[in-house]
Amino acid sequence: MTFARRIASKLGALLLTLFLASLLVFFSRFLVPGDPVRFLLRGRKPSAEAVAAVTEQFGLDLPPWQQYLNWLLGMLQGDFGRSLQFRQDVATVVGDRLPVTLGLVVMAGIMIVIVGLAAGVVAALNRGRLADRAVLIFLTVLGAIPSFVGAIVLISVFAVGLGWFPTFGSGEGFLDAVYHLVLPSIALAIVFVVLIGKVTRSSMVEQIGKEHVEVATSRGLTRAQVVRRHVFRNSIGPIVTVSGVLVAGLLVASTIVEAAFGISGLGSLLVQSVNRLDFPVVQAIVLFVVTAFVVVNAVIDLLEPWIDPRAAAGADAR
Repeated sequence: MTFARRIASKLGALLLTLFLASLLVFFSRFLVPGDPVRFLLRGRKPSAEAVAAVTEQFGLDLPPWQQYLNWLLGMLQGDFGRSLQFRQDVATVVGDRLPVTLGLVVMAGIMIVIVGLAAGVVAALNRGRLADRAVLIFLTVLGAIPSFVGAIVLISVFAVGLGWFPTFGSGEGFLDAVYHLVLPSIALAIVFVVLIGKVTRSSMVEQIGKEHVEVATSRGLTRAQVVRRHVFRNSIGPIVTVSGVLVAGLLVASTIVEAAFGISGLGSLLVQSVNRLDFPVVQAIVLFVVTAFVVVNAVIDLLEPWIDPRAAAGADAR
C-alpha cells in the first residue's frame, strides 16, 4: 500500500470516527436527567413566557436532528455555541482553560517517557536479577496509588510539610506555571509510568531472546550497540502505540488532578459543566478529547512503518 493510499485510508477512518463520536456526544445529552432551562432560570419563579423565551434563545425548541445539524455546522465554522453557565462563547470558555491542561499533560507526558522508559530498560536488561525485581516492585506499588491519593500525599509532604511547591493554582507566566504544575504533573503521571514501564520491559525482553540479537552479539558488537540497534529499536513499536492511547487517558485523568490542586483547566471545567448541565461546554470538551485521541493514533499508524521495521516489512509484503 502506497503512502498516499495509507493517508487517504486513515483520513477516511478518522472522519468517520469523528462523525460517529459527534453523534454520540450530542445525542447523549438527551439521556441526562434535568432540564437546562430550569438551570438557566435558577433562583427565579419562571413564567411560561420566560421559559419559552429561553428555550427559543438557545434553540432548545427545535427537533433534535435540527439541533444537531445546527451544532455540527456551527462547530465546523468554529462556533461551539454559548455556555449556559458563563453566558459566553464556548470557544472562549474552553480556550481560556486549554493552555493550563495542555501544559499539565505535556509535563506529565515528559515524566512518563523518561521514568517509564528508564524503568523498563533497566528491568529488561537485568531480567531475573535484583534490579529487575526492584523495578517490578516499584511499578506495582505505583500502580496501586490512585491519582487523587497520590495528589494528597504530594501536597501533604512537598507543599504543606516541606513547603517546596505551592498547594494550588496554575501560576502566572511560563516559569511560574511550570513551578506550579510540578506536583500536579507527578500525580497525573504516576499510573501511566507503570504502563509504559511494563510495556517497555515486556517488549525488550521479547526482543532480547530473538535470533537476530544473538547474531549481532556473535559478530562482536558491544552490548550498548546491540541494545540500541537491535533490541530497543525493534521494541519501540508497541511502546509508541501504547503512548498514543495514553493521550486520552491523560486528558481524562486530569479532571481528578485539577480538582485536587485547584487548577482551572479543562478537567475542572468539565466537572463543573456536568454538575450544572452546561451541555455545550461538555460536548466541546468531550469532542476535543476524542479528536485528540483519534488524531494522535492516526499519526502513529501512519508513522508505524518508520518506527517499527517489522510493520514496514509487512506493509511491503502486502
